[in-house]
Amino acid sequence: MAFVNIGFGNIINSKKIVSMVTSDSAPAKRIIANAKEKGTIIDATQGRRTRCVIVCDQHVVLSALMPDTIAGRIIENSTKEESDYDA
Repeated sequence: MAFVNIGFGNIINSKKIVSMVTSDSAPAKRIIANAKEKGTIIDATQGRRTRCVIVCDQHVVLSALMPDTIAGRIIENSTKEESDYDA
């Protein structure tokens, strides 16, 4: 299992991520509204502005970090895991 920090000590399984989008677009706002209706939303913003909508297998996670930042952390973690196997 590979975990990634999505801000403020909140960590999710990066293997379950389907997509990450900025929260500014109308489709992202619809995703958030639908997840709230279904009860499948997880707000990990700690009261800050939502900048990233992370769509997972069964949940939608809101983060205050930019998608680029989270993607960089995922890439960094996968690179680190690969180098651990090489050693």
